[in-house]
Order: sequence, then C-alpha cells, then structure tokens
Amino acid sequence: MDISIQRKIDRMVGVPLCWVFSCLSLFSERVPEGYKPYKILVILLSEMGSLVLARPMFDLLREKYPQARIYVLCFKRNKPFLEILDVMPSEDILTVREESLGTLIQDTISFMWRAHRERIDTVIDCELFSRVSSIYSFLSGSKLRVGFAPYTQEGLYRGSFINRPVLYNPYHHISLQFINLVEAIESNQVPRLKRRMEDTDFKLPKVRIENAEKEQYARKLEADFPSLSGKSLVLLYPSGGLLPIRAWPLENFCRISEAFLRENYAVGIIGMKSDRDQAERILRHCNSKFCVDMTGYTHSVRELVTLFHHACLLITNDGGPGHFASITDLPCLVLFGPETPALYGPLSQKCIKLRVPLSCSPCLTAYNHRNSPCDGDNQCLKSIRPEEVLDQAHQLLAAAERVERNL
Repeated sequence: MDISIQRKIDRMVGVPLCWVFSCLSLFSERVPEGYKPYKILVILLSEMGSLVLARPMFDLLREKYPQARIYVLCFKRNKPFLEILDVMPSEDILTVREESLGTLIQDTISFMWRAHRERIDTVIDCELFSRVSSIYSFLSGSKLRVGFAPYTQEGLYRGSFINRPVLYNPYHHISLQFINLVEAIESNQVPRLKRRMEDTDFKLPKVRIENAEKEQYARKLEADFPSLSGKSLVLLYPSGGLLPIRAWPLENFCRISEAFLRENYAVGIIGMKSDRDQAERILRHCNSKFCVDMTGYTHSVRELVTLFHHACLLITNDGGPGHFASITDLPCLVLFGPETPALYGPLSQKCIKLRVPLSCSPCLTAYNHRNSPCDGDNQCLKSIRPEEVLDQAHQLLAAAERVERNL
C-alpha cells in the first residue's frame, strides 16, 4: 500500500476510532501501580531499521521480567528482519499485511483473536504517534498500554486510552526512548517516567554465521560474479527506499564508485529489484567489470548479512542496510539528511554518520507523519561532497586494516 494512502487511512479512520476507544476506556478497570506483566506485546510496525534499534529494549524486558512471554506485532514484510535478531521464537511474532485495506482488515481480525486467546496483559506501542498502532494496543484487550504521548506538545491525536503515556522527546536517540517505554510500566510519575538518560553506547550482539555457511556463500559469489575474485568489495546502497528524499544524488554514487575502482576495489550495488535502474546507471557510468549489480541478489535478510561478511565497507543512505551492518563487523558510512543520526543513527562503533545541518533539516519527524515539506531538492544531502565521503571511507578502511593486522 502506498505510504500516502496509509497516511490518509490513518487520519480518516484512525481519528474517529481513537475517539471512540477513548470513550470506552473511561469504563475500564484502573491498572494498579506496581502491576507486573506476564504477557507483553511489543508493537513495531516501522521500517526494519527500528527493529535493530529496539534490541536494547528487548534485552531490558528480558532482564526486568524474566517470567514474561514477549510477543511482537509487525508488518509481515519485516518478520524476517526480526527473526534474524533472534529475540523471540518465530511463533511469537504476530504480523499484519499492508498490501491493501482488505488484507489489513483481515489480519487485524486475526490479530485480535490471537491476542485475546493469548491473554496479552501489557502492550508497548513503539510507534511515534501512529494511530493504527495505538488502535492495535486497544484491540489487543490488554489492561496496561504503554506508548508515546505529546502531553503539552503539538502532536497527532491518538486518543487518551494509553494508560502509561510516555513523553516523546525529540532530543534523545530512539533506542533510549524505547527503553523509557519499558521503565514506564511500573512508574507513577507525571509525566510518566523521569529517569537519567545515558549515552547510546549499546553493544549489539552480532549475528552468528557459521564458517561453513560463509564459505558456501563465497563460492556462490565467485560463481555468480567471477570478476570479484581476489578483490576487496565495497558495497553501495543508493536507494532511498520508501522515502526517496533520503537518497544522496545518484551522480555522487557514480563518482565514488569510479574512485574505488581506480583504487583497485570492486564495487557492488545492493538494493531491491526495484532499484535496478539506479544500479544500471552506475554500471554504465563506470563501464567496468569490477562494478556489479547486486540489486535483488540477496533473497533473505540472512543472505544480506552473509554478504556483509564478504565486504570491506558499506556506504548507504539512511535506512535498513546501515542498521543491519551494525550487527556484523562491517564498517559502515551512513548519509543522513531529512532525518538525524541523533535520533536514528546505527548503534555501531564502526559507523560514521555524515550530515550537513541546514535550517530546514531534519524535516521528517514524528510530528509530520514523516511527510516532508521539501519540494524534492534535498540540499541537506546534496551538500555532502563525494570527496568528504571518500575521505571518511578511507578512514574506516584504514582502521579496519589496523585491527586486522593486530589480530
């Protein structure tokens, strides 16, 4: 379903439903302070990168409530990304499809039946003022509902049935704000939760890929791309995904591809099948057998992560690939513009986040439903020079070489 259609449905259907549910919640039984959850549902409908950024939250839930069973509700397309993080059994990942309004309604009914059957008692809504996620929290039948709230700030109307409302703070990294949602379960402060915020120095566990699997994939790469043999591979992700405004100009990817090829690196363009046109433009510009099209090549998240084990660097627009590089040892350079790394930067010590602050940036926020006012002239990204990207990339490569020499 197109993202603009999703926004319209969220506004036209979500507002009246939130009002109705708010009225019904007035007759609900009050949740006592100190309430201990036993069946926790986490709602994470966002892009796949948010799933990685939520990993510290899942670790805290396990630590604080070891007796609790944890479920997740996500879009079906995101389930494989959650499975590779290995935070819960696959059968505890509930999904809804977003292809059409019909499938969404059908899966919503299935979700209600499953949630009531499992007797979910606590819901943590991780979405930033999305109405559909708050509606799911109510439909789950849960007694305790945790979620972000604007309090005295301007924000999207989501009703008043979230009974553990947490103040959304646009100045703190989202991984820390996810942790606030967990801490608010037993808090009785106003606004709900006042705790000291620490740095986002989280150590994410790495995805385990056995040596045999790596070797098998290496043979596949050599068979499919023989020109890569013996070359250090730099991966580029030039797509903006669902939000094209997040994409660095394609001509800049062409220029840095050409530079890496001159330095005797191989270059692989990754992305979805729908990104093939962008890859072909880079290939035509470079006109080199050492620059290859890998869009649509990986058929699963595990394949993508395995591919990362055979590369020396990833340069990517803000999006999922940068976050999934953070659960491997692959150095990564992420280009930010309409959004800010202060909120959404990957949790990796081997990641450089490049951003040129402008008066209008960041323009994709929780307050505008990630609907930028920009006319498409994303100067925030156009202002990042290819020379600066290459300089930072060489720093990452040099640091990786020093680590390898010391092993």
